[in-house]
Amino acid sequence: MHEQLERSPSRTVAEHGVDQETCDKLMERVDRRMEELLSAEAARWGAVDARAAVPVAAVTELVAAGGKRLRPLFCVTGYLAAGGAAAGGTAEDTVVDAAAALELLHAFALIHDDIMDDSATRRGTPTVHAAFAHLHGRNGWAGESRRYGEGVAVLAGDLALSYAYRLAGTLNGPAAGMWHELVTEMIVGQQLDMALAAEAAADPGLARWIAVCKSGAYTIHRPLALGAAIAGRPDLEPVFAAYGSAAGEAFQLRDDLLDAFGDQAVTGKPTGLDLDAHKMTLLIALAAAKDERVARIVRDGRGTDWDQGALREALLACSVRRDVEERIDVLVADARAALAGSALPAAWRRRLEELADSVAYRDR
Repeated sequence: MHEQLERSPSRTVAEHGVDQETCDKLMERVDRRMEELLSAEAARWGAVDARAAVPVAAVTELVAAGGKRLRPLFCVTGYLAAGGAAAGGTAEDTVVDAAAALELLHAFALIHDDIMDDSATRRGTPTVHAAFAHLHGRNGWAGESRRYGEGVAVLAGDLALSYAYRLAGTLNGPAAGMWHELVTEMIVGQQLDMALAAEAAADPGLARWIAVCKSGAYTIHRPLALGAAIAGRPDLEPVFAAYGSAAGEAFQLRDDLLDAFGDQAVTGKPTGLDLDAHKMTLLIALAAAKDERVARIVRDGRGTDWDQGALREALLACSVRRDVEERIDVLVADARAALAGSALPAAWRRRLEELADSVAYRDR
Protein backbone atom coordinates (compact mmCIF):
# COMPACT_ATOMS: atom_id res chain seq x y z
CA MET A 1 0.00 0.00 0.00
CA HIS A 2 2.81 2.42 0.70
CA GLU A 3 5.87 3.54 -1.20
CA GLN A 4 8.86 3.14 1.11
CA LEU A 5 12.10 5.05 0.96
CA GLU A 6 14.88 3.18 -0.74
CA ARG A 7 15.67 0.23 1.47
CA SER A 8 15.74 -3.52 1.14
CA PRO A 9 13.35 -5.50 3.35
CA SER A 10 15.86 -8.35 3.30
CA ARG A 11 18.51 -6.31 5.14
CA THR A 12 18.36 -7.76 8.63
CA VAL A 13 20.31 -7.28 11.86
CA ALA A 14 23.24 -9.35 10.66
CA GLU A 15 23.67 -7.44 7.41
CA HIS A 16 22.70 -3.89 8.28
CA GLY A 17 23.18 -3.83 12.03
CA VAL A 18 19.61 -2.79 12.74
CA ASP A 19 16.47 -4.86 13.05
CA GLN A 20 15.09 -3.94 9.63
CA GLU A 21 12.74 -6.92 9.65
CA THR A 22 10.99 -5.59 12.77
CA CYS A 23 10.86 -2.11 11.27
CA ASP A 24 9.24 -3.44 8.10
CA LYS A 25 6.73 -5.49 10.07
CA LEU A 26 5.74 -2.48 12.16
CA MET A 27 5.29 -0.37 9.03
CA GLU A 28 3.07 -3.09 7.56
CA ARG A 29 1.03 -3.02 10.77
CA VAL A 30 0.68 0.75 10.44
CA ASP A 31 -0.89 0.34 7.02
CA ARG A 32 -3.19 -2.42 8.27
CA ARG A 33 -4.24 -0.26 11.21
CA MET A 34 -5.30 2.56 8.89
CA GLU A 35 -7.01 0.16 6.51
CA GLU A 36 -8.99 -1.46 9.33
CA LEU A 37 -10.06 1.87 10.82
CA LEU A 38 -11.10 3.41 7.51
CA SER A 39 -12.85 0.23 6.35
CA ALA A 40 -14.85 0.03 9.57
CA GLU A 41 -15.79 3.71 9.32
CA ALA A 42 -16.86 3.33 5.69
CA ALA A 43 -19.11 0.42 6.62
CA ARG A 44 -20.52 2.26 9.64
CA TRP A 45 -21.47 5.43 7.80
CA GLY A 46 -22.33 3.70 4.53
CA ALA A 47 -25.05 1.82 6.43
CA VAL A 48 -26.63 5.19 7.23
CA ASP A 49 -26.44 6.52 3.68
CA ALA A 50 -23.88 6.23 0.90
CA ARG A 51 -23.39 10.01 0.97
CA ALA A 52 -22.43 9.90 4.65
CA ALA A 53 -19.39 7.76 3.79
CA VAL A 54 -18.12 10.14 1.09
CA PRO A 55 -15.49 11.91 3.24
CA VAL A 56 -14.29 8.56 4.61
CA ALA A 57 -13.79 7.36 1.03
CA ALA A 58 -11.88 10.54 0.18
CA VAL A 59 -9.45 9.99 3.05
CA THR A 60 -9.13 6.30 2.18
CA GLU A 61 -8.31 7.03 -1.45
CA LEU A 62 -5.65 9.58 -0.55
CA VAL A 63 -3.99 7.23 1.95
CA ALA A 64 -4.14 4.34 -0.53
CA ALA A 65 -2.68 6.46 -3.33
CA GLY A 66 0.77 6.05 -1.83
CA GLY A 67 3.16 8.55 -0.36
CA LYS A 68 6.52 8.06 1.29
CA ARG A 69 5.16 7.35 4.79
CA LEU A 70 8.00 9.45 6.16
CA ARG A 71 6.36 10.41 9.44
CA PRO A 72 5.37 6.85 10.41
CA LEU A 73 8.82 5.65 9.37
CA PHE A 74 10.59 8.17 11.58
CA CYS A 75 8.26 7.36 14.47
CA VAL A 76 8.95 3.64 14.19
CA THR A 77 12.67 4.32 13.72
CA GLY A 78 12.76 6.47 16.87
CA TYR A 79 10.99 3.74 18.79
CA LEU A 80 13.36 0.99 17.67
CA ALA A 81 16.49 3.14 17.96
CA ALA A 82 15.48 3.83 21.57
CA GLY A 83 15.27 0.12 22.33
CA GLY A 84 11.53 -0.26 21.83
CA ALA A 85 11.82 -3.74 20.36
CA ALA A 86 12.65 -5.05 23.84
CA ALA A 87 9.47 -3.49 25.28
CA GLY A 88 7.01 -5.33 23.02
CA GLY A 89 3.41 -5.77 24.19
CA THR A 90 1.32 -2.65 24.57
CA ALA A 91 4.25 -0.37 23.67
CA GLU A 92 4.39 -1.94 20.21
CA ASP A 93 0.64 -1.48 19.76
CA THR A 94 0.99 2.14 20.90
CA VAL A 95 3.75 2.98 18.42
CA VAL A 96 1.73 1.43 15.58
CA ASP A 97 -1.27 3.59 16.51
CA ALA A 98 0.92 6.68 16.86
CA ALA A 99 2.59 6.11 13.50
CA ALA A 100 -0.81 5.59 11.84
CA ALA A 101 -2.05 8.76 13.55
CA LEU A 102 0.86 10.69 12.03
CA GLU A 103 -0.04 9.51 8.53
CA LEU A 104 -3.71 10.45 9.00
CA LEU A 105 -2.61 13.83 10.36
CA HIS A 106 -0.57 14.20 7.17
CA ALA A 107 -3.66 13.34 5.10
CA PHE A 108 -5.55 16.11 6.92
CA ALA A 109 -2.74 18.56 6.18
CA LEU A 110 -2.52 17.59 2.50
CA ILE A 111 -6.26 17.83 1.86
CA HIS A 112 -6.49 21.30 3.41
CA ASP A 113 -3.19 22.43 1.88
CA ASP A 114 -4.46 21.48 -1.58
CA ILE A 115 -7.52 23.69 -1.04
CA MET A 116 -5.36 26.62 0.07
CA ASP A 117 -3.00 26.13 -2.88
CA ASP A 118 -5.83 25.40 -5.35
CA SER A 119 -3.88 22.34 -6.46
CA ALA A 120 -5.48 20.11 -9.08
CA THR A 121 -3.53 16.90 -8.48
CA ARG A 122 -1.92 15.03 -5.61
CA ARG A 123 0.03 11.78 -5.94
CA GLY A 124 -0.88 11.66 -9.61
CA THR A 125 -4.66 11.80 -9.02
CA PRO A 126 -7.17 14.67 -8.69
CA THR A 127 -7.16 16.40 -5.32
CA VAL A 128 -10.24 15.94 -3.15
CA HIS A 129 -11.68 19.41 -3.73
CA ALA A 130 -11.02 19.21 -7.48
CA ALA A 131 -12.60 15.76 -7.81
CA PHE A 132 -15.80 16.74 -6.03
CA ALA A 133 -16.09 20.07 -7.80
CA HIS A 134 -15.94 18.12 -11.05
CA LEU A 135 -18.54 15.62 -9.78
CA HIS A 136 -20.87 18.47 -8.80
CA GLY A 137 -20.55 20.14 -12.20
CA ARG A 138 -20.94 16.90 -14.15
CA ASN A 139 -24.17 16.07 -12.33
CA GLY A 140 -25.58 19.57 -12.63
CA TRP A 141 -26.28 19.82 -8.90
CA ALA A 142 -27.52 23.00 -7.26
CA GLY A 143 -25.08 25.60 -6.00
CA GLU A 144 -21.50 26.39 -6.95
CA SER A 145 -19.27 23.48 -7.92
CA ARG A 146 -16.12 24.95 -6.42
CA ARG A 147 -17.73 25.61 -3.05
CA TYR A 148 -19.15 22.09 -2.99
CA GLY A 149 -15.77 20.54 -3.80
CA GLU A 150 -14.00 22.60 -1.18
CA GLY A 151 -16.72 21.84 1.36
CA VAL A 152 -16.33 18.08 0.92
CA ALA A 153 -12.55 18.44 1.14
CA VAL A 154 -12.71 20.50 4.34
CA LEU A 155 -14.89 17.83 5.94
CA ALA A 156 -12.66 15.01 4.69
CA GLY A 157 -9.63 16.75 6.16
CA ASP A 158 -11.44 17.31 9.45
CA LEU A 159 -12.38 13.64 9.52
CA ALA A 160 -8.76 12.60 8.93
CA LEU A 161 -7.74 14.82 11.86
CA SER A 162 -10.41 13.26 14.09
CA TYR A 163 -9.17 9.77 13.20
CA ALA A 164 -5.59 10.84 13.93
CA TYR A 165 -6.62 12.00 17.40
CA ARG A 166 -8.56 8.78 17.95
CA LEU A 167 -5.44 6.73 17.25
CA ALA A 168 -3.27 9.02 19.38
CA GLY A 169 -5.71 8.70 22.28
CA THR A 170 -3.63 6.11 24.14
CA LEU A 171 -0.58 8.38 24.34
CA ASN A 172 0.27 9.74 27.76
CA GLY A 173 3.07 11.55 29.57
CA PRO A 174 5.87 12.97 27.36
CA ALA A 175 4.50 11.21 24.27
CA ALA A 176 1.13 12.96 24.59
CA GLY A 177 2.86 16.31 25.00
CA MET A 178 4.93 15.72 21.86
CA TRP A 179 1.82 14.79 19.87
CA HIS A 180 -0.03 17.97 20.84
CA GLU A 181 3.02 20.14 20.17
CA LEU A 182 3.49 18.54 16.75
CA VAL A 183 -0.09 19.26 15.69
CA THR A 184 0.04 22.86 16.93
CA GLU A 185 3.39 23.59 15.25
CA MET A 186 2.15 22.26 11.93
CA ILE A 187 -1.00 24.41 11.96
CA VAL A 188 0.77 27.57 13.14
CA GLY A 189 3.47 27.02 10.52
CA GLN A 190 0.78 26.81 7.84
CA GLN A 191 -0.73 30.11 9.03
CA LEU A 192 2.63 31.87 8.77
CA ASP A 193 3.20 30.26 5.37
CA MET A 194 -0.08 31.78 4.15
CA ALA A 195 0.66 35.17 5.72
CA LEU A 196 4.06 35.54 4.07
CA ALA A 197 2.57 34.51 0.73
CA ALA A 198 -0.23 37.08 1.01
CA GLU A 199 2.16 39.86 2.02
CA ALA A 200 4.90 38.79 -0.45
CA ALA A 201 7.27 39.22 2.49
CA ALA A 202 10.78 38.00 1.61
CA ASP A 203 12.02 37.25 5.11
CA PRO A 204 14.65 34.46 5.02
CA GLY A 205 14.75 34.17 8.81
CA LEU A 206 11.01 33.67 9.17
CA ALA A 207 10.86 31.47 6.06
CA ARG A 208 13.52 29.27 7.64
CA TRP A 209 11.54 29.13 10.89
CA ILE A 210 8.48 28.00 8.95
CA ALA A 211 10.53 25.34 7.17
CA VAL A 212 11.93 24.02 10.44
CA CYS A 213 8.56 24.21 12.24
CA LYS A 214 6.31 22.95 9.47
CA SER A 215 8.66 20.36 7.98
CA GLY A 216 11.54 19.67 10.35
CA ALA A 217 9.51 19.27 13.52
CA TYR A 218 6.40 17.77 11.93
CA THR A 219 8.17 15.36 9.60
CA ILE A 220 11.30 14.25 11.43
CA HIS A 221 12.03 15.68 14.88
CA ARG A 222 8.67 15.12 16.61
CA PRO A 223 7.94 11.68 15.07
CA LEU A 224 11.38 10.44 16.14
CA ALA A 225 10.99 11.87 19.64
CA LEU A 226 7.45 10.50 19.85
CA GLY A 227 8.64 6.99 19.03
CA ALA A 228 11.47 7.27 21.55
CA ALA A 229 9.07 8.51 24.26
CA ILE A 230 6.79 5.52 23.66
CA ALA A 231 9.86 3.32 24.14
CA GLY A 232 10.49 5.06 27.47
CA ARG A 233 13.36 7.27 26.28
CA PRO A 234 12.16 10.90 26.29
CA ASP A 235 15.78 11.84 27.12
CA LEU A 236 16.64 11.35 23.44
CA GLU A 237 14.52 14.37 22.47
CA PRO A 238 17.49 16.84 22.32
CA VAL A 239 19.39 14.56 19.91
CA PHE A 240 16.36 14.14 17.68
CA ALA A 241 15.62 17.88 17.86
CA ALA A 242 19.09 18.75 16.55
CA TYR A 243 19.03 16.00 13.93
CA GLY A 244 15.44 16.72 12.89
CA SER A 245 15.96 20.47 12.62
CA ALA A 246 18.85 20.02 10.18
CA ALA A 247 17.40 17.09 8.21
CA GLY A 248 13.97 18.75 8.16
CA GLU A 249 15.28 22.01 6.72
CA ALA A 250 17.14 19.98 4.07
CA PHE A 251 13.88 18.14 3.33
CA GLN A 252 12.01 21.43 2.88
CA LEU A 253 14.71 22.97 0.71
CA ARG A 254 14.57 19.90 -1.53
CA ASP A 255 10.79 20.33 -1.65
CA ASP A 256 11.29 23.96 -2.73
CA LEU A 257 13.68 22.92 -5.49
CA LEU A 258 11.33 20.18 -6.70
CA ASP A 259 8.44 22.64 -6.84
CA ALA A 260 10.43 25.18 -8.83
CA PHE A 261 12.42 22.86 -11.08
CA GLY A 262 11.07 19.31 -10.65
CA ASP A 263 9.51 16.93 -13.17
CA GLN A 264 5.75 16.54 -12.66
CA ALA A 265 5.90 13.00 -14.07
CA VAL A 266 8.24 12.07 -11.22
CA THR A 267 6.86 14.17 -8.35
CA GLY A 268 3.18 13.35 -9.01
CA LYS A 269 2.06 16.97 -8.63
CA PRO A 270 2.29 20.00 -10.91
CA THR A 271 5.53 21.95 -10.94
CA GLY A 272 5.26 25.53 -9.71
CA LEU A 273 2.37 25.15 -7.26
CA ASP A 274 4.21 27.16 -4.62
CA LEU A 275 5.00 29.83 -7.20
CA ASP A 276 1.35 29.92 -8.28
CA ALA A 277 0.32 30.40 -4.64
CA HIS A 278 2.94 33.15 -4.12
CA LYS A 279 4.45 31.04 -1.34
CA MET A 280 7.43 32.73 0.22
CA THR A 281 9.41 29.54 0.44
CA LEU A 282 12.90 29.55 1.87
CA LEU A 283 14.21 29.23 -1.70
CA ILE A 284 12.34 32.35 -2.86
CA ALA A 285 13.17 34.31 0.30
CA LEU A 286 16.88 33.55 -0.06
CA ALA A 287 16.84 34.43 -3.75
CA ALA A 288 14.94 37.70 -3.19
CA ALA A 289 17.39 38.71 -0.48
CA LYS A 290 20.29 37.96 -2.81
CA ASP A 291 19.09 39.20 -6.19
CA GLU A 292 17.19 42.42 -7.03
CA ARG A 293 15.64 40.90 -10.16
CA VAL A 294 13.99 38.15 -8.12
CA ALA A 295 12.91 40.71 -5.50
CA ARG A 296 11.35 42.88 -8.21
CA ILE A 297 9.41 39.98 -9.76
CA VAL A 298 8.09 39.12 -6.29
CA ARG A 299 7.10 42.73 -5.59
CA ASP A 300 5.54 43.25 -9.03
CA GLY A 301 3.55 40.04 -8.64
CA ARG A 302 1.78 41.25 -5.51
CA GLY A 303 -1.96 41.21 -6.30
CA THR A 304 -1.47 39.25 -9.53
CA ASP A 305 0.37 36.17 -10.79
CA TRP A 306 4.12 35.86 -10.68
CA ASP A 307 5.75 35.49 -14.09
CA GLN A 308 6.92 31.93 -13.52
CA GLY A 309 9.12 31.79 -16.61
CA ALA A 310 10.90 35.00 -15.69
CA LEU A 311 11.15 33.94 -12.05
CA ARG A 312 12.72 30.56 -12.86
CA GLU A 313 15.15 32.26 -15.23
CA ALA A 314 16.07 34.77 -12.50
CA LEU A 315 16.46 32.00 -9.94
CA LEU A 316 18.89 30.15 -12.19
CA ALA A 317 20.77 33.33 -13.13
CA CYS A 318 21.39 34.31 -9.51
CA SER A 319 22.76 30.82 -8.71
CA VAL A 320 20.42 30.34 -5.75
CA ARG A 321 19.79 26.77 -6.90
CA ARG A 322 23.48 26.03 -6.47
CA ASP A 323 23.51 27.87 -3.14
CA VAL A 324 20.58 25.80 -1.89
CA GLU A 325 22.19 22.54 -2.99
CA GLU A 326 25.30 23.55 -1.03
CA ARG A 327 23.12 24.48 1.94
CA ILE A 328 21.49 21.03 1.79
CA ASP A 329 24.93 19.42 1.91
CA VAL A 330 25.78 21.43 5.04
CA LEU A 331 22.48 20.52 6.68
CA VAL A 332 22.97 16.82 6.02
CA ALA A 333 26.42 17.09 7.58
CA ASP A 334 24.85 18.89 10.57
CA ALA A 335 22.27 16.12 10.93
CA ARG A 336 25.01 13.53 10.94
CA ALA A 337 27.01 15.53 13.48
CA ALA A 338 24.00 15.71 15.79
CA LEU A 339 24.03 11.91 16.00
CA ALA A 340 27.74 11.61 16.75
CA GLY A 341 28.46 10.89 20.38
CA SER A 342 24.77 10.38 21.20
CA ALA A 343 23.43 7.53 23.29
CA LEU A 344 21.97 5.90 20.18
CA PRO A 345 23.41 2.54 19.10
CA ALA A 346 25.95 2.91 16.29
CA ALA A 347 23.84 0.87 13.86
CA TRP A 348 20.83 3.14 14.37
CA ARG A 349 23.01 6.22 13.94
CA ARG A 350 24.05 4.85 10.57
CA ARG A 351 20.41 4.17 9.66
CA LEU A 352 19.44 7.73 10.56
CA GLU A 353 22.33 9.03 8.47
CA GLU A 354 20.92 7.06 5.53
CA LEU A 355 17.47 8.52 6.13
CA ALA A 356 18.88 12.06 6.19
CA ASP A 357 20.42 11.39 2.78
CA SER A 358 17.14 9.94 1.52
CA VAL A 359 15.00 12.94 2.47
CA ALA A 360 17.57 15.51 1.37
CA TYR A 361 18.45 14.06 -2.03
CA ARG A 362 15.12 12.59 -3.14
CA ASP A 363 13.58 13.30 -6.55
CA ARG A 364 9.89 13.38 -5.48
